[in-house]
Amino acid sequence: MSAVIQPDTVPAKAAAPREASGARLAVRRFLRNRLAVVGLAVVVLFFLFCFAGPLVYSTDQTHTMLQQVNLAPSGSHWLGTDAVGHDELGRLMYGGKVSLVVGLAAGVLATVIGTLWGAAAGYAGGWIDAVMMRIVDAGIAIPALFILLVVSAITTPGLAGLVLILGLVSWLVPSRLVRAETLTLKNRDYVLTLRAIGGTHARAILRHILPNSVSTVIVAATFQVADAILLVAYVSYLGMGVRPPQTDWGGMLSAGLTAAYSGYWWLILPPGLAIILVVWAFNAIGDGLRDAFDVRGRG
Repeated sequence: MSAVIQPDTVPAKAAAPREASGARLAVRRFLRNRLAVVGLAVVVLFFLFCFAGPLVYSTDQTHTMLQQVNLAPSGSHWLGTDAVGHDELGRLMYGGKVSLVVGLAAGVLATVIGTLWGAAAGYAGGWIDAVMMRIVDAGIAIPALFILLVVSAITTPGLAGLVLILGLVSWLVPSRLVRAETLTLKNRDYVLTLRAIGGTHARAILRHILPNSVSTVIVAATFQVADAILLVAYVSYLGMGVRPPQTDWGGMLSAGLTAAYSGYWWLILPPGLAIILVVWAFNAIGDGLRDAFDVRGRG
């Protein structure tokens, strides 16, 4: 007596191993990129340094201590003190927490806005796509730093306001990437089938196009976080970032620059190196993820 094969069970059982195999292949490609692995380690170490470090190395970053102003690095103050007596190592942790939180939140917000905008434009096509992308082109033509300086001159944004402003000026590039991906996905059989059986446009975008664009979105988010951290440093360096007693690495760099000619190298070197290392690390992770998700990558 011949066995009856259920046609829908074979693909279902085969899909999971294929997905797992694809994930393992992406992980192996990422791990083969040594710079990306080093970048990931740098990011993890900086997060531990900024968020867990104050639990081990506790300092007062609120009150001024004029009796210990501009002290050189020593056993009691490993990176010295600044112009108002704050411990520079503790300040580096405190400022790094602000820079990482703002950069990460702004990068995620920019990616979400850009992803939805690009997916909607690419899926709609026609004149709607043309109008939406001309808005993007006009926004890209205006430097983000110029917009940030104008907004900062008009108002004094807090952390939430800074995240919102950075997100609203940084979503343009992700939208172009997702739009290009959507243009290729919207003509796939599963999307056309969904539309043929009466599926809505929103369902096609949210259930099929965006999940299949996840690699592009992840890579774009990584680069956006790096750009946001750099923009925070730019604005704070020009004195228009978060307000005291809060600080970030850009604000520390700006404060230390005024004392650089006095030989207080510890006020400018640590925050400058922190910015360089973190931005490089996120860019290296983005390059590694792009290679890992590239189906044309080497075997």
